[in-house]
Amino acid sequence: MFSLMTVWAFLPTFGTNELIVISLLSLLFFGHRLPSVMRSLGKGVTEFKKGINDVEDDVNKAVEGPKTAEAPKPGSTATSSPVERY
Repeated sequence: MFSLMTVWAFLPTFGTNELIVISLLSLLFFGHRLPSVMRSLGKGVTEFKKGINDVEDDVNKAVEGPKTAEAPKPGSTATSSPVERY
């Protein structure tokens, strides 16, 4: 079985200067598409957060269970008679 180091040993390690050059070159080649990519990424993150919130709301509703009948208000009678009591 090969270790991970031997599998990736042929790849060079990149320093800070090399990463800066690679970043600038990629920005130069793909810069015109970068705003649309970031906009799509932002929309995707927003939709993901909305989906997570919806799932949390559904779970909270399931945990709470069906709502029980509300307790009668203070001062009201327990019977539902149409006649008012004095």
